[in-house]
Amino acid sequence: MTFHQDVQTFSVFVATWNVGGKSPPSDLNLAQILHTDQSDIYVLGFQEIVPLNAGNVLVVEDNEPAAKWLALINQSLNKPPDVAARGSKPTVSLGGSLFFSKPSLKKFSEIFRTESGRKLKSCNCAYELERKQSKDFCFPCQQSHISEDYSPLEEDDEASLNMDPELSIPSTTNQMKYSLIASKQMVGIFLTVWLRTELVQYVGHLRISCISRGIMGCLGNKGCISVSMTFHHTSFCFICSHLASGEKEGDEHRRNTDVMEILKNTQFPKICKSSRVPEKILDHDRVIWLGDLNYRIALSYSEARKLLEENAWDALLSKDQLQIEREAGVFKGWKEGKIYFAPTYKYSYNSDMYAGETKKSRKNRRTPAWCDRILWHGNGIRQLSYIRRESQFSDHRPVRATFLVDVDVASAGSRKGLSSSRLKFGIEEFLPQTRNYFH
Repeated sequence: MTFHQDVQTFSVFVATWNVGGKSPPSDLNLAQILHTDQSDIYVLGFQEIVPLNAGNVLVVEDNEPAAKWLALINQSLNKPPDVAARGSKPTVSLGGSLFFSKPSLKKFSEIFRTESGRKLKSCNCAYELERKQSKDFCFPCQQSHISEDYSPLEEDDEASLNMDPELSIPSTTNQMKYSLIASKQMVGIFLTVWLRTELVQYVGHLRISCISRGIMGCLGNKGCISVSMTFHHTSFCFICSHLASGEKEGDEHRRNTDVMEILKNTQFPKICKSSRVPEKILDHDRVIWLGDLNYRIALSYSEARKLLEENAWDALLSKDQLQIEREAGVFKGWKEGKIYFAPTYKYSYNSDMYAGETKKSRKNRRTPAWCDRILWHGNGIRQLSYIRRESQFSDHRPVRATFLVDVDVASAGSRKGLSSSRLKFGIEEFLPQTRNYFH
């Protein structure tokens, strides 16, 4: 059979959310944030899933909130029809106390991997196919570098997780619509990637890299997690970052330095002889960067408030530090969709008001800013939507984007893309939001 390169279109959902150091309650509903039953690939990044205190930064990071987020994401992506009909919500009980060890994230993650996901290897190059298509074929590869959070799940380990019986987990992983491909935590940063179960077999060269840019430029309270993988014959890189904070003049330069150091120092392990497997971020065909980039609006609080009351988005965006720094050369070659939503930071908890609007919250006042962003690099990526969602859980609002991406596949005949016919997005996702955020 003669193989040739064909291009198929797949849908990718990306979301970023700084959750303010709060562990999610078991009844937190992610339905509004996740556009379920739509996309082929889900890339979900969180910041501050744990408080950025000395214990989590310098001693041992707390994995329990990450496990809870995984359970809630799985509940949303793989909710059985009977659970959806009842409208019941998941409850998560992970056990653990100061006297008993908590479950490891890598063992907990195994619950949400299908059988094909558990068999993923760092390199799954097909020798014969590579030999026919290129002289640069793959020699026998090293052992898996798939992730520090990946390991087989033993029966005793599964029992020790103490999952609440009300949590909806498929009785067999073969029933799962989506399978967990990668999950990694670095202090408060957490990145997780899910694929449609039938697509997992086409994933290879799965590697993870972490860069710490926090205290003294070397601790993990700030920095990024990057996931590299090949999907069919196209390379992808997903970066979830939390950059330097602060709204004083000059703080944007620290964020610029974080970006440059991440691009310079992120190095994925070489796992096979193929020179087509990228080792640096910008060597990938399709790259998506998400996270709390922390770039602010270069205005005083009162000036920004006045423009917000007038819904003067263009005037506000002209003072957006990320746009200003991009014009100066940072994130050169990267793209971002047009912003039609209000600044995502900083809100009072359990409120739709920005912090500082009341006497009680005045000490937490920050100039509202678009801290939470999603950018992309490379050809063959088309953004369909770029919006924020409303949740009072954190002092940030979650931001999500949907993309169509072109993927090179090897086939014996032409096939239509798997995803484009599934994409149905409400017209409201493309329209500017005119809500007044001051009360």
